Amino acid sequence: MPHNNLHLIDKITELGEGQFIEFKESFDKSLLKEMVAFANASGGAIYLGITDSGTPKGLEITNRLRSQIQDIAYNCDPSIIINLVEIDNILAIEVPEGKNKPYSCSNGFFMRMGANSQKMTRNEILTLAIKTGKVRFDEQICNNFDWKDFDDEKFTYYLKRAGISYNLPKEEILRNLRVLTDEGFTNAGTLYFAKEPYKYVISSKIRCIHFNDDIRVDILDKKEVDRGIIGNIEFAVAYLKERIPVRYEIKELRRKEFPEYPLEAYREAIVNSIVHFDYFMGDTIAIEKLKSSIVINNKGELLFPESDFGKRSEARNRLLVDLLARTDFMEKAGTGVKRVRDACTENGNKVEFRFTDAFWITLYSTDKVTDKVTENVVDNVVDNVVDNRLKKIINLINENKQISASQIAKILNTSGRTVQRDIEKLKKRNILKRVGAEKGGHWQVVNGD
Repeated sequence: MPHNNLHLIDKITELGEGQFIEFKESFDKSLLKEMVAFANASGGAIYLGITDSGTPKGLEITNRLRSQIQDIAYNCDPSIIINLVEIDNILAIEVPEGKNKPYSCSNGFFMRMGANSQKMTRNEILTLAIKTGKVRFDEQICNNFDWKDFDDEKFTYYLKRAGISYNLPKEEILRNLRVLTDEGFTNAGTLYFAKEPYKYVISSKIRCIHFNDDIRVDILDKKEVDRGIIGNIEFAVAYLKERIPVRYEIKELRRKEFPEYPLEAYREAIVNSIVHFDYFMGDTIAIEKLKSSIVINNKGELLFPESDFGKRSEARNRLLVDLLARTDFMEKAGTGVKRVRDACTENGNKVEFRFTDAFWITLYSTDKVTDKVTENVVDNVVDNVVDNRLKKIINLINENKQISASQIAKILNTSGRTVQRDIEKLKKRNILKRVGAEKGGHWQVVNGD
C-alpha cells in the first residue's frame, strides 16, 4: 500500500477490506496466516486497530507489540520481511509480495483471494512452487527407474544430434548433462532416454489428430506415440508435414514450393509445447490438424504476466530445454515465439497465442493455397514436371538429332524407360518423329512449340 494513502485512515476504511487490505481490531494469532497469504499473493497491508466493519478504534502500540509482530514474520517459512508504520494509534503492517514463494506458517499455506485469506490445497501449493521455480518436474529424481529400460540407441542418437563425442563412459556423460546425480536418474533423463518413458512419466506421450473439419467431429487419422523428447518432436513434425498441401510453381526449369503452413512455424510450436509442457498435469500434448488451422495445446499456465509474453522467456523445464538447446532442434532458447511469428508473417499465415490453464498456439491456413489447389495439386505437379522434361528432350534433340534415348536419360538424370515413354508421348502429339532406321536414322522435331 503506497505511503500517500497510509496516513489517510478515512480513505482506507472507505475502501474496505479487499485484495490488498485487511483490518484487525487487535493482535491475535490469525495475524500469521494473513502475512503468509499476502506474501504468497501480490502483497498488501494489515491495519491493527480497525474493526472488520471498518471502524477505527485504535490500540496501544508498544515496543513489545512491535517485537511480537516481527517475531511472527521471522518465524514464517521462509521468513517474511515486513515494514511497520504508525498512523496515530493505528499500526499498519506492510507485507510485500514474496520473492521466495510459497510461504507457510504453523497452520499451513495461505493465499489472499479478494477480501479473504484462504488455505491452499495441495495442487495450489504445487502450482505456486512450480511457477516460482522451487519445484521442477524435469529435475526431480525418477526413483523407480530400471536401468534395463535405458535406450542406448536414443542416447547415441542424441549425442550425434548434439555434436557430443562418445569418448567418455556413459555414466560420466549423463552426469555432465546433469540427468544423472548422486540421488539417481532424473525425470529429464527418463523422458529423453527411456525405452518407454510412459512406464515412468504418465504424461510422456503426444497425440496427433487429423480432422476433416474445423469442429473436431470427423477424424481422418489419430496417432499417439511415446518415443521420448526427440522422437516425439520428429514424429509430430513429420505427421503434420505429410498432411500439409504444397503449391508448386515451375519457372525457368526451377521449382518453387508454397506450403499452406511454414515448416519452421509448426516445428517451433511443437518444440515449445514439448519442452514447456507441465508434466505434473498427467495429461497428453495434443497436436491437431484441422481443415483450416493447426492447433497445438500445451497444458500449463504462463510463468509470468501475459503482458510480458513475447518479451520474456522463462523455462518451466530448464533441464529439458538445456538438453534440447544443445541440438539443432532448438537454435536459441527464448526465441521460439518470435520465430513462429516471423515464419507465419513471411508465409502469409495468421498465428494466435491463447492462454487459459493451457497455452494454445493456432496457425491459420494461408489464402495462398485454396481448396481447389489442395485437391488438384498432385495432378498439377505431375503435369508441370512432365511437360518440363518434354521440353528438355526437344531442346536436346534440336542440338543433336542423332542423340540416343540412353544419352538423353543420362543427361536428364532419369531412367531410360522414362525417356522412352516421353518420346512416345511426343510422337503421339505429332511433335517428334523418327526419320530412317533406329540405327543410322535421326530425330526430327515437327512442332517445337
